[in-house]
Amino acid sequence: MGHFAALISLTDHRVPLAGLEPALPAPEAGALSTELQRRSPLSVALGRLLAACPPPSRGWIGRGRRGCRWRDSTLEAVSSQTADPADPVAQHLLPSSATIGDEGHLSIGGCDVVDLARTHGTPLFIYDEEHLRARCREAATAFGDGTAYATKAFLCTAMARLVADEGLCLDVASGGELHTVLRAGVDASRVVLHGNNKSDAELTSALEHGVRRVIIDSVDEIDRLDRIASGERQKVLLRVTPGVEAHTHEFVRTGQEDSKFGLSIASGAAHAAIDRLRGSSAVELVGIHAHIGSQVFDVSSFAQAAEVLARFFVPLDLAELCVGGGLGVAYLNEEAAPSITEWAAATHEALRAAGVPDDVEVTAEPGRAIAAQAAVTVYSVGTIKRLPDIRTYLAVDGGMSDNPRPVLYGSGYEAFDPARTSARRPEVARVVGKHCESGDVILPDAHIPEDMGIGDLLATPVTGAYGYSMASTYNKVPRPEVLFVADGVARTVVRRETFEDLASLDV
Repeated sequence: MGHFAALISLTDHRVPLAGLEPALPAPEAGALSTELQRRSPLSVALGRLLAACPPPSRGWIGRGRRGCRWRDSTLEAVSSQTADPADPVAQHLLPSSATIGDEGHLSIGGCDVVDLARTHGTPLFIYDEEHLRARCREAATAFGDGTAYATKAFLCTAMARLVADEGLCLDVASGGELHTVLRAGVDASRVVLHGNNKSDAELTSALEHGVRRVIIDSVDEIDRLDRIASGERQKVLLRVTPGVEAHTHEFVRTGQEDSKFGLSIASGAAHAAIDRLRGSSAVELVGIHAHIGSQVFDVSSFAQAAEVLARFFVPLDLAELCVGGGLGVAYLNEEAAPSITEWAAATHEALRAAGVPDDVEVTAEPGRAIAAQAAVTVYSVGTIKRLPDIRTYLAVDGGMSDNPRPVLYGSGYEAFDPARTSARRPEVARVVGKHCESGDVILPDAHIPEDMGIGDLLATPVTGAYGYSMASTYNKVPRPEVLFVADGVARTVVRRETFEDLASLDV
C-alpha cells in the first residue's frame, strides 16, 4: 500500500487533496458547510509527508476534526465523535490570555469583558495585546527578518506600532494603508507595498518615502515605475502565480492560473516580466513573491506551492523568496489549524528539498494568523423573535457592517454569553444584525445558552482579522470602538464613530 492509500484508510472523512480543486468551489473554512475544510491532529505529520511525497494527479485524503470541552473549569481535547455543539466555546478559539472567573465572566488581558462592555458600550472589538505580540514574535522567529504582517487583516496606528516593535515589517496594499503605517512612525524601510493596480500616486509616495520593497504585480506596473522613478533604483519582487489551487473559497484563492494577481509561470508571462525588470534602470529585481490564497488549513498546500516555486526560482539566482501568507485559523469548536511555526517548518523543508540554497532569504506575510484569534466582538441583544416551528431570531446591535465575512464567504462563528462563558449552549437561534437586509446574518444557526434575553451580551470569538478592517457604515451605522487590553488595562486604539463623523465628508 502506498503512502496515499495508507492515509485514506485512516479516516472516513474525505476532502480533496490540497492543491486539487473539486468540481464546485468549497466555502471558506469556518462556514456552516465546513466538512471539507477541517483538519485532524495528524495534520502536521500529514503535511510533512505530503511535502516529501509527490501528489498523485488526482486523489483524496482524509482530514478529521477535533474540538474541546469543559470539565471542572478546565478544557480537554475531544474527537468529533464526542464533541457536542452545545458545549461551551472552546478555549482554543479565545485570545491566549483569556480566563474564566468564578462568576463565569470572560476576562481578556486581565480585564473583565462584561465590565468593558458596560463601560465602553457595544458593539465592541477587544484585542488581547499580548496575543498579538506573541504571534508577531513567532512569525519573526519562524521566517526571519523581512517577514511582514499583512495589514489588511487589521490596521490602526497602534497596531502598526505594535507590529514594528515586535520586529516585523508591514505589508500594505494601498495608499491609505501606507499613510497609516507612516503616520504611526514606522520607518518606510520596514514597509512592503502590494497591490494589483497601484496608482501613479501610490507608487510615487512609496518611492519618495523609500519603502523596503515594491511587489510587482503586472507588466503595466513596470511601465509606471519606468516612467515615474528617479534617483536610486527601487528594490522589487515579482509576484508570480504558481498554478496551485489551494482548497479554500473561490474568492480567497490567488495562486491559480485564473487570478487577477501576479504573472503566470506556466504561460511564460513571469519569465518575460523578469527580462523586462532586469533591463530596467528604475528598479532592481531582488526576488520572487507568490501567494496561493487565504484560509488554507493544510500545510501540504504550502509545501506543494514551495516545490513549484523552487523549480522556477532556483535558476534565477535571486536572493529573496517570499511565500506570501494565507495560513488558516480555527473559527469553530471542532476546527484546528497549524501554527505559524508548523507552516514555516513545512515550507522551509520543501524549499530546501527542492534545491533552494540556504542563503536565500525566505520570508512570509501572515495576517489572519496573527490577528484573528486575538480578538472577540461583543454585542448587545436587542430583539428576539420566536417563530413557532420555524426558528428563533436573535438580533444584535451590530451585523454585516462590522463583520461582513458571513455575507461574503458564508463564514461560520461560535457565539457565547461572556457573562457565563462556561455555560452550555443548548438553544439554537439565527443571530442577525440591525441592518435593513435579510442577508444581514452573523450566525445562521448559533448555539447559545438557555434563556438569553434582551439586554444580554453575545460575543463572537476569532474576529480580529477582516472584521473591523472590512467594516462599513451601511445604513449609517457608526463603526465600533476598538480596545487593546493588557495587564489589566484597557486602552482605546480606535474610538467609536459618531453620527457627526458619518456626515463629516458631506459637502
